[in-house]
Amino acid sequence: MQPDDLPRYEVLAIRYASVARVRQSNFLHPVDGDPDALMPLDFFVWLVRGGDQLLLVDTGFSQVSALARQRAFLQEPVQALGALGIAADDIRDVAITHLHYDHAGNVNQFRNARIWLQQREMAYATGRCMCDAKQNHFFALDDISVVLKRLYAGDVRLVDGMHRFAPGIEFHRVGGHTDGLQVVRVMTARGWAVLASDAAHYYENLAKQNPFPAIHSLDDMLAGYALIRQLADGPDQIIPGHDPQVCALFPPLQLPGSSIHRIA
Repeated sequence: MQPDDLPRYEVLAIRYASVARVRQSNFLHPVDGDPDALMPLDFFVWLVRGGDQLLLVDTGFSQVSALARQRAFLQEPVQALGALGIAADDIRDVAITHLHYDHAGNVNQFRNARIWLQQREMAYATGRCMCDAKQNHFFALDDISVVLKRLYAGDVRLVDGMHRFAPGIEFHRVGGHTDGLQVVRVMTARGWAVLASDAAHYYENLAKQNPFPAIHSLDDMLAGYALIRQLADGPDQIIPGHDPQVCALFPPLQLPGSSIHRIA
């Protein structure tokens, strides 16, 4: 299908938690300005809807995980969906960008959903890299076990590289941050948008070519920057995974108790 023939989807960013960090901790290389200046990190899940599609991108983490990892918790993602009139059982498809605790927690709450995951991410999260405490620290074993059980139950769809989920919605393996990290490309009223997840934590990671320091492969990370630029219809159509600027740039929905912003 040509771009003009593709459906246009609504994309919502749901902010559910935050953590205080200093500027240098968010970059691999030395930064401009004060390295000790505050630079918070926000946590999001994303909802893509339109026509007969209702796709949740990532599932966030719970209040229990927030306490364990000392994150400021705003709202359970499933409660934010409820504010939109969507029950957990209404979600039939979940794309997990990668299996880190802040992207694949709560997956057990979506009992009716198929889970879309890169095959390389499943291999990475259950392979020898997990013998390394510096890498396995970002995973929660309970989340991985849920995904494995769902895999054996036939509820997980493992994809390899680029996958067309639906007209106007694509998954693309990027890697870098983890071996199987994938981004979600969505056709919107403003053109192709890319939900970059942790392929770019902040706008500045991408703009300065200075990655967030949690890296499986630096080569893949830098190649991923080029890929997401190619996939999006302009830099303002790339949505980073953790940047508070997302909430400043995109309008909020007026829903009491929720922090939900319309990307497109």
